[in-house]
Amino acid sequence: MSGSLPFYQKHHRHYDRGYRSRETQSAISQYQQSSSSYSAHSKSSSKGLAATFSALDESRLSPLPKRAKPTYLAMDKENQIIGYVVPIFRGSQEYASGLSDTEEARLKESSGYMARRGLFTSGVEMERSERSEHTSRRTVMRESAERISLTKRIHENEEYHKRMNEDNLMHTPEFVIKPRSHTVWEKQCVRLHCTVSGWPEPRVVWYKNNVSIDPMSDPGKYKVESKYNVHSLEINRCDFDDTAQYRVSAMNSKGELSAFASVVVKRFKGEFEEDLPTPSQHGWVCEYGITFETHIVDKFDVSFGREGETMSLGCTVIIYPSLQRYKPEIEWYRDDKLLTPSKWVQTHWSGERATLTLTHLNKEDEGLYTVRVITKSGYESHSAYVFVRDSDAEVEGAPAAPLDVVCHEANKDYIIISWKQPAVDGGSPIMGYFVDRCEVGTTHWIQCNDTPVKFARFPVTGLVEGRSYSFRVRAVNKAGMSHPSRASLPAAAMDPSDRARKGTSAPWTGQIIVTEEEPSEGVVPSKPCDLTITEATRNYVVLSWKPPSEKGEGAMYYVEKCIVGTDSWQRVNTEIPVKSPRFALFDLAEGKAYMFRVRACNSAGVGEPSEHTEATTVGDKLDIPSAPGRVVPTRNTDTSIVVSWEASKNAKELVGYYIEASLAGKNVWEPCNNKPVKGTRFICHGLTTGETYVFRVRAVNAAGLSECSQESEAIEVKAAIGGGIPHASPAPPFGICVLECVRDSMVLAWKQPAFIGGADITGYFVDYREVNGGVPGKWHEANIKSVSERAYRVSDLKENVNYQFQVRAANMAGVGIPSVPSEVFKCEEWTIAVPGPPHDLQALEVRKTSLVLLWKPPVYQGRDEVNGYYVDIKEAEADFEAWRGVNEKACPNRYLKVSNLKEGETYVFRVRAQNKAGVSKPSEPTEPVLAVTKPGTKDMVVDVDDDGVISLIFECDSLTPDSQFIWSKNYEEMTDTSRMTIETKGGKSRAIFNNPDVEDIGIYSCLVSHTDGSSGSYTLTEEGLKELLKISHDHKFPIIPLKTELAVELQEKGKVRFWLQAEKITANGKVEYVFNDNVVSQGEKYKMNFDKNTGVIEMVMESLGDQDEGTYTFQLQDGKAKNQSSLVLIGDVFQKLKKESEFQRKEWIRKQGPHFVEYMSYEVTSECIVRLKCKVGNMKKESVALWYKDGREVQANEKLDFSEGWLHLEIAQRTGDATGDDTVWKKLKISKKDAGVYEVIVKDDRGKDTSTLNLTDQGFKDLMNEVFRVIANSSTPLKIQSTEEGIRLYTFVNYYNDELHVTWHYKDAPISFSDRIKSGVVGEQLWLQITEPTEKDKGKYAIEFFDGKGGLQRTVELSGQAFDDAYAEFQRLKAAAIAERNRARVAGGLPDVVTIQEGKALNLTCNISGDPVPEVTWLKNEREMVSDDHYILKFESGKFASFTISQVNTADSGKYSILVKNKYGTESGEFTLKVTESLGDLGLTTYLTDAQGNVIVGQPPPGTPKAATPKPPKTPTPKTPTPPTQTPSTPAETPVPATPEVPDTTSTPPTPTATPTPGDGLKEKKTVKKKVTKRKDSVVLKTPGGSAESTPATTPAATPQPPED
Repeated sequence: MSGSLPFYQKHHRHYDRGYRSRETQSAISQYQQSSSSYSAHSKSSSKGLAATFSALDESRLSPLPKRAKPTYLAMDKENQIIGYVVPIFRGSQEYASGLSDTEEARLKESSGYMARRGLFTSGVEMERSERSEHTSRRTVMRESAERISLTKRIHENEEYHKRMNEDNLMHTPEFVIKPRSHTVWEKQCVRLHCTVSGWPEPRVVWYKNNVSIDPMSDPGKYKVESKYNVHSLEINRCDFDDTAQYRVSAMNSKGELSAFASVVVKRFKGEFEEDLPTPSQHGWVCEYGITFETHIVDKFDVSFGREGETMSLGCTVIIYPSLQRYKPEIEWYRDDKLLTPSKWVQTHWSGERATLTLTHLNKEDEGLYTVRVITKSGYESHSAYVFVRDSDAEVEGAPAAPLDVVCHEANKDYIIISWKQPAVDGGSPIMGYFVDRCEVGTTHWIQCNDTPVKFARFPVTGLVEGRSYSFRVRAVNKAGMSHPSRASLPAAAMDPSDRARKGTSAPWTGQIIVTEEEPSEGVVPSKPCDLTITEATRNYVVLSWKPPSEKGEGAMYYVEKCIVGTDSWQRVNTEIPVKSPRFALFDLAEGKAYMFRVRACNSAGVGEPSEHTEATTVGDKLDIPSAPGRVVPTRNTDTSIVVSWEASKNAKELVGYYIEASLAGKNVWEPCNNKPVKGTRFICHGLTTGETYVFRVRAVNAAGLSECSQESEAIEVKAAIGGGIPHASPAPPFGICVLECVRDSMVLAWKQPAFIGGADITGYFVDYREVNGGVPGKWHEANIKSVSERAYRVSDLKENVNYQFQVRAANMAGVGIPSVPSEVFKCEEWTIAVPGPPHDLQALEVRKTSLVLLWKPPVYQGRDEVNGYYVDIKEAEADFEAWRGVNEKACPNRYLKVSNLKEGETYVFRVRAQNKAGVSKPSEPTEPVLAVTKPGTKDMVVDVDDDGVISLIFECDSLTPDSQFIWSKNYEEMTDTSRMTIETKGGKSRAIFNNPDVEDIGIYSCLVSHTDGSSGSYTLTEEGLKELLKISHDHKFPIIPLKTELAVELQEKGKVRFWLQAEKITANGKVEYVFNDNVVSQGEKYKMNFDKNTGVIEMVMESLGDQDEGTYTFQLQDGKAKNQSSLVLIGDVFQKLKKESEFQRKEWIRKQGPHFVEYMSYEVTSECIVRLKCKVGNMKKESVALWYKDGREVQANEKLDFSEGWLHLEIAQRTGDATGDDTVWKKLKISKKDAGVYEVIVKDDRGKDTSTLNLTDQGFKDLMNEVFRVIANSSTPLKIQSTEEGIRLYTFVNYYNDELHVTWHYKDAPISFSDRIKSGVVGEQLWLQITEPTEKDKGKYAIEFFDGKGGLQRTVELSGQAFDDAYAEFQRLKAAAIAERNRARVAGGLPDVVTIQEGKALNLTCNISGDPVPEVTWLKNEREMVSDDHYILKFESGKFASFTISQVNTADSGKYSILVKNKYGTESGEFTLKVTESLGDLGLTTYLTDAQGNVIVGQPPPGTPKAATPKPPKTPTPKTPTPPTQTPSTPAETPVPATPEVPDTTSTPPTPTATPTPGDGLKEKKTVKKKVTKRKDSVVLKTPGGSAESTPATTPAATPQPPED
């Protein structure tokens, strides 16, 4: 440990090595407060006093570099001696450079003066000082100076011996606190300070940009100070040139060490703000001409809290002289680190009290807390340790939460998280830790690792670049999971190089540094260099390297690994290259050795690999530290022990130590600290006085906790010599007021001092003096014996004379200094009718939302007795007008509970008394009360023990040796012990009611003296007393609690079991079984069992007979506790149970053979197939199953398989289509024919069982409803379809049944069908047709399927865009249908090829349709023809178009076509005419063709193959009536087959009707025999040879028959 320590550790017992010599120091402890003002002068001789004495604290804590004789001469600015400077022991309200005669006489007359003189003398010296009371003032000051010089030499000698210890040998300088960087405005002051340790004492030099700072070179600009090893550099009225990097260098003979800090001075663009901090000046304050004296009283002590609680630390600061609106600088430190306000830490300054509030305690908050009060003349500080206990685990045995979660090496790819292991593992080793992350701005925590990690350091990957995260850690052991730790500070997943590219500000130049390098385009990056392994554990390995010198544009990296002994390099990050020059590898095999290398890549390609690392074996490189050495405990106070130990040897990266304590011989270890401490010495607080403890220590680092050290020797907890705290006289009382005044006396009241001196106040002394004309007289004692109350009547006063009063408090150390003189009070008799003010207000039971206020009644009652009180409240810092009443009606008691307080707010209270005449003036206000529940506060509880004794219990953890439990009833101390007995042991006090009665109703409270106000109360009401008496009776006459009363149940084979369960029963418990008042015992009929572990008691009977009807009782006894439970089984209850038992026995017998586990039921599949099923059991290979319907056996179409235990039968009607010997069976769906009674029987040689299912009437209705439900559920959503008639809505089902009830709805109302709106079913499609829809048809449509229950609906909204689209599509289809029906058509009648002899006549006719009547055009070889004598073209009746050639010649050969056209379309028909040479006059022949253009010549013989179909017309042929001009008698229209060669037919064709052509002159028909041969697509007409006459062939249009509908 270093030879010098920070200033805020000097006075704290944790670090004071001279605690054993506190008795020696007690002689001068009274000067510690007053001497602080002189310490500031010892280092500032250029501005203040030339050579003043350095304070006691400085002499004790900072060794002087050389022994120089101090001087005590006071000099003015011209270095002229003006007298001695001697520290005067005085109160905080007095200040003077010397003593006046009057004050000197008063001081000497006071008993406090004699007590202080006694601190410096012993025996003869005391007598000498008493004889020399009137020694000259100069002699007194010289003697005091000599004593101080002697004391200083004693301390220097102590410091010299301290340095000779091994712990304080020479060592290099070390910065305990390094200077911090600052950013300030121009014209402000900035102060850099640091704390340096080292021996010999280091020499400290300050530098600015590496140039030494000389304060004399620029007077007033720089000020360098060194106090208590705290070195500071102050820069006054900063300007922009002061922006620089400052370095402080500490050097001694062992070495040199430097620390750096930056100062940035900003220019304010507008007016300088008055509220900005002004430069701080130390030493002599020129503008006031005074030096401040600072005293810290009412200090916070060692505190204990629990995680999750709120804790406040505070102290009262007295600054003399007192200036209005002057606020000192208050700084709070924890373990040497300055605290700043945050959500965890809040600071408050009320004008005289500094408060630090820890809003939500965590173990991170444990440590040494220091408050530092800085004024313009120096500073004062106070320190105390705060301990934070673990909160209760959610799961018993779970470990405590980790602590100090910190983020390291934040970059794009990962962030390394570290933490500290908890001191408590819950009783089983910690298996590892889970790390959670939460993105800033959200509250969702995500677990980062799937398996727990044992190393207290873990890289978190998978982060989103640029986003910030917070992290927390949870510990886990076999019992469960710990609470999560406090979340870390947010860290951004951003590479440091990205931050550099954004630019950083150089604090000493104000310039922007841009580190972006110009990328080289198209360049493959070179090798990365300096590849190293920065971290290696069993879970991961972290690599880092330097980027290549030439990395090109957008360089990224691939990491490769190789197992040692192989040449196989495997790329680790194959999917996503790494952007940062570092990478964390997981999933490595523990125990194997690896090598690693890195390649850089960019858009130009992948570069060469770097040099590989050395072989690294996967495993934890950091070993768990060894156990600490010998542990030595030493007494400190009556509740604390100083524990020292030897450090762990060869410990790497040591985090600190955990100290554990146990009562000697108990071996139950509790942690003394929950946050690791780094030193080898610690003070364990919170121990029980008088108990004997042993201690042990464990070291901890990131690898884990070491083994425990050996146990220390046992030590009893009691105070060392002097208790470690020298007693002092109390501080002065304050708040003097007058409670009553008569002609010759006045009753005074005052408030207890804030500091009582470490011992109880034994009494008070009151002094008074006359004040005539504003001139005070001499003080006189009002009481020779001290008064214990804080009120006193001063008698023998003069009427109508003004007086002033002062009060002094006394304790075992002596009488304190007097209070500040009171106001001037006139002694005159009060004649007012209203009472005087109440006094002695006291706040008890302070909680976060309430407190209890107590007061004493007025001394002056007024004209009538006081009949009530009013309590006023206001916030401590609020104005006077903020006073408001708490109670509207007068309170008759002298206490009141004030509720509805705001947590964390500070309040003051006052009380007014009332009588019939009116309300008095308010009392003096209380001291500010902070509404907060202090850590460790417990409420009073009521208890009833096993013997029925009722008592109240109050516990307190903050006891002192002088603490006492003071019990009160209705807030008046109890003196009558006949009603209650008080028992106190340790920190628990119990008030026992001797004979609880109505007289005991009231409010019981308990106050623990010598604490910070620990108190609690309990209100006993009449109802509460009745409840307690009932519980007491139950405890006196206990019963065995039962979880269940006596019950009965049936078991297998119909056995009857009577049972109950006791909630708790010991091994000595007994049971008696009683039936109808007769005790029954174990036998053939009754089987008893008593499980004492579970408390289950049972009695089993094989069966029930008529003689078993009656009452059954179980009687229990366990010690003096008894209970019984009865069950009455008579009448119908018994008969029902008996019947059920017999049934169960029969069922058991039935199940011995094949039986039904589940009886027959049905299910409907998604295909709407009804399947009967039943589950069978105890089947074997020979077992058979028979199905019956209505008594007739039904053959199941499945092979019996009992392996799964299910039998199935599908209900279906079977029909068969016979083809020869084969029958094709077709399975139909369910119908009414399937209704009936179904039965299935399973049987074998062991027996049979039957199951029946009735599917008739209601049973069949239920079945069909289930079918309908399946159909409904299979329906598809309603869809919209447009047709040429209108709009159709439709849905499909898997199966449609005619019995299905379907209802269509429009706007939630059933649709009335008409010719325009129809519904129907096509296959599995159900549709609704809306013909010619209109706007009125818009709306919501639904189809509802009825299934016997609620039904199911499918809906569709036919409105808006859906209706518009459907209506537009309907109009389009409608128009298209009209056009299709009315367009021009050629119905037929034209053959493909016509072959005719030259000179013959040709007549072709075809049907024409269309509306309007089409236009007809004939074309020959694509040219339009005109009717003439040769070509006769006709179009008759708008239906028949004929083409006639009167006499065919070879020129008529060619391609002919007909073109019909109207506004709806065009169609054409064509044929080819071939003219052959004349074969003689055959005459005019007319023949018919069918619709395909084939010539019809007679009836074809049977078996003639069908003719090949020629080119059909382009559109279907509509119905066309037969033209009237056609008169052929054709028996049947059978087309001539289109074959290459058709042989002559032997049958005689029918005689066609010959139609003479013009010019032939033939007037009658002639019948000739002819042979028709058709080759492919041609027709050849032949007449038999030798025929004398021939008729030319005429081919009329063949009219096809209209198609059948």
